[in-house]
Amino acid sequence: MTVFASAARSFEQLVGSLGAADWAGPGLGDWDLRSLVGHTSRSLVTVIDYLGQPAPTGELVDAVQYYLAVREFGATAGAEAVNERGRQAGRDLGEDPAAAVSALVDRALADVEAAGDPAIAVIGGIGIVLSEYLQTRIFELAVHGLDIARATGTDYVPPAEVLEAAAALSARIAVRSGQGPQLLLTLTGRAALPTGYSVV
Repeated sequence: MTVFASAARSFEQLVGSLGAADWAGPGLGDWDLRSLVGHTSRSLVTVIDYLGQPAPTGELVDAVQYYLAVREFGATAGAEAVNERGRQAGRDLGEDPAAAVSALVDRALADVEAAGDPAIAVIGGIGIVLSEYLQTRIFELAVHGLDIARATGTDYVPPAEVLEAAAALSARIAVRSGQGPQLLLTLTGRAALPTGYSVV
């Protein structure tokens, strides 16, 4: 099983474990749980959709450059646009969100297996090869899986290979955005991170 498949199946199992009463409860920030799960499911939806969008001619980015570019794109689009996409994605899961997520996982994994490693166009027209884009989806599934678990009090830990990939990408983003020394000092117990610190 690939790391992306492991992340996707783990997310599927987490969603399947949620109770009916959880869905209207709080999620993250302005999102209720349905919106948070919907936002997380976009890590599957975008893979499916973007595989139909070949990258334009030009320079391709890697997973770190993707996040640095998305940071700028998000600042332009605004937080409310991101919030509304999450809410709409939650609504799109329909009356049986767990079944909808399972179907998305099956479709995304089948499409990835059949695709090879093409260059695709993603948010903002950014060009990136599929294998690099999947690293960003592993990160999103891991982080938001933990968000869902915290919101619901669920005892959940992503698979070790998923956590390793997400943590490694976090460190690479920190280094390339000039935060490497701060992160390394924190991880070795020499300094504390500022309140609200995030690499993304």
